[in-house]
Amino acid sequence: MIVKTNTTFFRYLLVGCLITMATSLIAQQKMAVNPAAAGFSKERLARLDAFLDKEIVVGNIPGAISLIYRKGAVAQHKTHGYSNLATKEKMELDEIFYIQSMTKPIVTVGIMMLYEEGYFELNDPISKYFPAFKDMSVANFVDVAGSDEKKMELTPADKQITIAHCLSHTAGLSHGLGASEIDQMYLKTLYFQPHKTIEDRVMAMSKLPLVAQPDKVWYYSAAPDVLALLIEHFTGQTCSDYLEEKLFKPLGMDDTGYNVAAAENDRIVTLHHKNKAGTLEPFTQRQPVGQGNTVFGGTHALFSTASDYLRFCQMLMNNGKYNGQQFLGRKTIELMTADRVGDKLPGAYGFGLGFGVKTDLAASGQLDTEGVYYWSGAFCTYFFIDPKEELISLLMMQIEPYSDYYNRKFRQLVYQAIVD
Repeated sequence: MIVKTNTTFFRYLLVGCLITMATSLIAQQKMAVNPAAAGFSKERLARLDAFLDKEIVVGNIPGAISLIYRKGAVAQHKTHGYSNLATKEKMELDEIFYIQSMTKPIVTVGIMMLYEEGYFELNDPISKYFPAFKDMSVANFVDVAGSDEKKMELTPADKQITIAHCLSHTAGLSHGLGASEIDQMYLKTLYFQPHKTIEDRVMAMSKLPLVAQPDKVWYYSAAPDVLALLIEHFTGQTCSDYLEEKLFKPLGMDDTGYNVAAAENDRIVTLHHKNKAGTLEPFTQRQPVGQGNTVFGGTHALFSTASDYLRFCQMLMNNGKYNGQQFLGRKTIELMTADRVGDKLPGAYGFGLGFGVKTDLAASGQLDTEGVYYWSGAFCTYFFIDPKEELISLLMMQIEPYSDYYNRKFRQLVYQAIVD
């Protein structure tokens, strides 16, 4: 009888402890929100809520998480709509997103940490480390006599691709996103052929012609995959293990990585698209796979949460420091967020090392600040960092195809709410 009574007692004690632990974990996900402390008007922030809620009601987006941080305070951390429209699962604050090209800034930070350790110089040719890139050719399309067709001719590259070119998308490589013949070659080679490792994918890319001479144009590309392979070359670790050890674990980014624990798989937000009838639905053919990924790339492939990515952004905005640890030096971040492409990009925008940069506020015709740096992901995840305003903002969704519309509207509705 005593044994039974004690067993029952300990069972209740264990259940109570588990409930307490679960409650504590949930509380950790819910950040303390204080718009006034962050210099925001609560009433004006409601305009952002109204906009997102309307987009959900009319069937343009399934759901979202908005997270706004300024001057040491969280102005907003809120869920909107659904993580899965088919099952009507409400969006939760700890949902995991496939962040696609928001991987690029993280891998950029990873390689720049190695730069600070002296592993390489930015103007090093990548052929110094990967000889397959030494003798690259550039694709040129010329008219075919007597027809409207064009044929591709190859000419030698007039200079070597450098690490800086890869960081700034001026290497002459492609991402495979365009409709041209050369873009389609990249698309098929990089993403529609089986690759077991990032080395396999990068070596396949080295066999393709360039879309332009190195350093001549800004062309969005898969060059960050080369950076991921350089991380592996310099450290002897996989890019995944390196990022986990040097960034994710010390930053407390516990839900960020190339794979998601099987037990957490139900936290991955469902990818949606509009079907032929124009109705938003889960995109069953393209759902991100959370387990078994072995290509640890620099272009895309990371999973993360809004709160995890905020920590990464806080480190950057705090001159490379977070929780007493210095990840990058202040001067390195200044270099990374300075425009280095000039008139290679039109209008109000430039590009640094791994980040887009706002260069001309008036020309942009947009609420913003010169010096803002940012990027986004193909499934409509967005972030920007405004050092002058001490502002970080994230909007996380999972919709295909990408639209810059929500990026623009998000900035508009965030900035109009600042009142201090």
